[in-house]
Amino acid sequence: QPNWLHLPVGYHGRASSVVVSGTPIVRPRGQLQADNEDPWKGSVYGPSRLLDIELEVGAFVGGPTPQLGRPITIEEAEDYIFGLVVMNDWSARDIQKWEYVPLGPFGAKNFGTTISPWVVTLDALEPFRCETSAVKQDDPAPLPYLQDPNYGSYDIALEVDLTPQSSSAAATTTTIARSNFRHMYWNLKQQLVHHSVTGCNMKPGDLLGSGTISGTSQGSYGSMLELTWRGRDEIKLDGGDVRKFLKDHDTINLRGFCSKEGQPRIGFGDCAGQILPAGAYDAARAPAQSKALPYKDFTLHTYWRSSCSWRVRVALAYHGFDYASKPVHLVKGGGEQHSESYRTSTNPMAQVPSLTFVDASGESHSVTQSLAIVDFLD
Repeated sequence: QPNWLHLPVGYHGRASSVVVSGTPIVRPRGQLQADNEDPWKGSVYGPSRLLDIELEVGAFVGGPTPQLGRPITIEEAEDYIFGLVVMNDWSARDIQKWEYVPLGPFGAKNFGTTISPWVVTLDALEPFRCETSAVKQDDPAPLPYLQDPNYGSYDIALEVDLTPQSSSAAATTTTIARSNFRHMYWNLKQQLVHHSVTGCNMKPGDLLGSGTISGTSQGSYGSMLELTWRGRDEIKLDGGDVRKFLKDHDTINLRGFCSKEGQPRIGFGDCAGQILPAGAYDAARAPAQSKALPYKDFTLHTYWRSSCSWRVRVALAYHGFDYASKPVHLVKGGGEQHSESYRTSTNPMAQVPSLTFVDASGESHSVTQSLAIVDFLD
């Protein structure tokens, strides 16, 4: 695309389905183009048939939070990068094909992102700085805000292993790709700077994905879409099987490490996940049912901005307890919690939140302090 050498193209995601290595990934379902040749024939609903990986490196943001509206400059960008992980941004290529025009991927990318368990700091990676495979950026030169006077990357070797399900005790694992982080044209500093150029206030814990890391030779590509040239070719596995895209019960493991004479080897740990069939969890959890208790008529006395009250709400929902919520105005009339009726019926110490309930004999009880309430519910 014409803009790829002018800016680090990106799109936004979500945090809810970012999972640590070892978490299974359920084959996603969604809308698929009904006719591959004619998009005007609409879509059908079903499981993705072109499930893929994306070999990436993720960067966790650290440092102070800039004021909303203040971009991060290239000179200070490294101070905002806490550390790196290996990342697999799983992709459903057929869902993506139908939805990505004109706004980019959505459901094709939101069902799971796996990261390795160890965050490796930039200090640890300092001995492994290197040139990018592009060496320099001069055709075209980036706009001034993206120009990095110390343009370079890190020598992080990356490998992709695929292990199919096997009836035998030992399944055969095949390394289907070998790449290196230095193949990224835009480095992490430039990606962070471009993300914040509009004034987006990056916060500690934000996670940025590098994008697919692919080299220039066959076997160095970071996705099965590229390795098979859009499904035209087959990937031969050591056990005699072949793949174009992932099958149910395949396990993918991305591995990253830095190795250099005179320096300790640095590993990122596994970034692994097994594909479960579509719908694997559809019946996994029934709606929470109220438990048989010696108590009834639970009422949570709360105020709307109370994080302590929300802690209690989470515990009540987790245990499936039915309850009523009664707001307490902390300012009106000097504070409703200080009223005689509140002190008498709810809590004599005028504390919020409080949980009131009735036992089997009809006697009323009250528990206060959020941690004490949660402990009681447990």
